[in-house]
Amino acid sequence: MSEAGNLEATQQLFTAFAAQDFDSALRHVDDTVVVEFYGPETIPYAGIHRGREACRRFLETVHRSVEIHQFEPQEMVAKDEQVFVTGHLRLTAKATGRTFESDFAHIITLRNHKWIRFRDFMDTAVAVAAFV
Repeated sequence: MSEAGNLEATQQLFTAFAAQDFDSALRHVDDTVVVEFYGPETIPYAGIHRGREACRRFLETVHRSVEIHQFEPQEMVAKDEQVFVTGHLRLTAKATGRTFESDFAHIITLRNHKWIRFRDFMDTAVAVAAFV
């Protein structure tokens, strides 16, 4: 397993997600993928999502819930089976029209160049405030 292959799979998934091409995005996740987005249920896509179809629902819910103005990975580093991504985002909660921004960090674990675990860390307090 190459670190370059893990970076490429991650970049391709992010590109497909941005284009709302969920079928292409899901080509880069394992059937057993676990998505962990930390935060309260006020954030529509928060929680732990297990499996490929739950991952699809997560991705679709993100796009249904927010307008993405900026999702900018600033650094992507691969080490062994993990990819670490840091960056900045600016989103508007569609339900309220409120905009929020935060730095973020993703920790992605891969097996055979497919995501098996995705963990998202950001300032969830600003997201919660935008959704209420």
